[in-house]
Amino acid sequence: MKIYNVSDVEFRKYGKILKGYDFTALLRAMRHTPVPEGVVYVPSVEELEAPDIAKELQNKEFGGLPIQIGYCNGHNKKLNAVEYHRNSEINIAVTDLVLLLGCQQDIEEDFTYDTSKIEAFFVPAGTGIEVYGTTLHYAPCNREEAGFQCIVVLPRGTNTELSFSVKKTGEEKLMTAKNKWLIAHEEAAIKDAFNGLKGENIQLR
Repeated sequence: MKIYNVSDVEFRKYGKILKGYDFTALLRAMRHTPVPEGVVYVPSVEELEAPDIAKELQNKEFGGLPIQIGYCNGHNKKLNAVEYHRNSEINIAVTDLVLLLGCQQDIEEDFTYDTSKIEAFFVPAGTGIEVYGTTLHYAPCNREEAGFQCIVVLPRGTNTELSFSVKKTGEEKLMTAKNKWLIAHEEAAIKDAFNGLKGENIQLR
């Protein structure tokens, strides 16, 4: 599939590049984080939340709401699932990486989604982007064999364990964590997830 750059016009419906920030302290702190053969996601890391840039992101990008800063690292080449939140997500590429993105508006009434509508975007190392709340996304893909590292900024509590029960009907059946609605591909075999992705489980070559 064609891989666009986040600087291309095609990215505008999914998000925007963040400008005017110095991510040096966050990028430095990420040197100590592991890059497993699979994918690891940690919602909140104290070392990432300590620098002054954390307060700057909280105030400018989330209007002062409490945030969490964590990371998603590893090796991945497949779509496997898409998720969305009720808010934007900030991604800061520590390494070069590729995001597979779609639009929440293209989810069908039965909560299935056609993977042929997914588009791929290259995010150069050191680039920070806002991914809009209506953008379907999941774990990044790596361009290099060494894997990928990505800083993830979200409202505090997002992607943490549910503390309440959800029904297995309607949109509720997509909720797998707090502020996280997920549609999986059956090939990914994600436990307790709704397998609503139709078509190819997209893989980068």
